[in-house]
Amino acid sequence: MWNLGFPELVVIFIVALLVFGPRKLPELGRSLGKGLAEFKRASNELKRTWEEEVRAEEEELRKIQKDLE
Repeated sequence: MWNLGFPELVVIFIVALLVFGPRKLPELGRSLGKGLAEFKRASNELKRTWEEEVRAEEEELRKIQKDLE
């Protein structure tokens, strides 16, 4: 996704440490992790729903095609 190497991650961590402080940083990390996990669950749910709808439409098209033959 992004081309971040180790030096870039270290700089980001140091800036975050300076901005938020050592006490607030772990809490922010947990919040970010929970948010990303929720986003992943929601996107998986959307993908699953989309695939189910596509399968249902394909079945319906097969039935219509069979009826036409």
